Amino acid sequence: MKNEIGTCLWFNGQAKDAATYYCSVFKDSRITQENPMVVAFELNGRPFIALNGGPEFSFNESISFVINCDTQEEIDYYWNKLTGDGGSESMCGWLKDKYGVSWQVVPSKLGSWISDPVKGPEVTQRMFKMKKLVIKELVNEA
Repeated sequence: MKNEIGTCLWFNGQAKDAATYYCSVFKDSRITQENPMVVAFELNGRPFIALNGGPEFSFNESISFVINCDTQEEIDYYWNKLTGDGGSESMCGWLKDKYGVSWQVVPSKLGSWISDPVKGPEVTQRMFKMKKLVIKELVNEA
């Protein structure tokens, strides 16, 4: 038996809407099961559950999902989709979607750029000044 780890997201009556929304943002996604309390769905093959749990809890920045993007076009796509229709921008590639879920939309190579002993500090300083990350500006390409 495989010990698969999934994610449960607590919503206040918006589970179906949220699952449908996320499945529209991520191309390889689908709703796999639903009832009035729980909607199970997959995003890029990863299992999620949206729970209609009520108003007791809300999302905050202590938990976020990271979307590693290979191109600026991918960053732009996810940034625009997730900040659109009520989402909000934050700093350093972070944003909140319209449900308050935090996401980091970052270049796939960001970790190696930041850890470079020579260029890392410059990349980090550039990142601190950005909301949406722009690859050419991070690596200082003309």
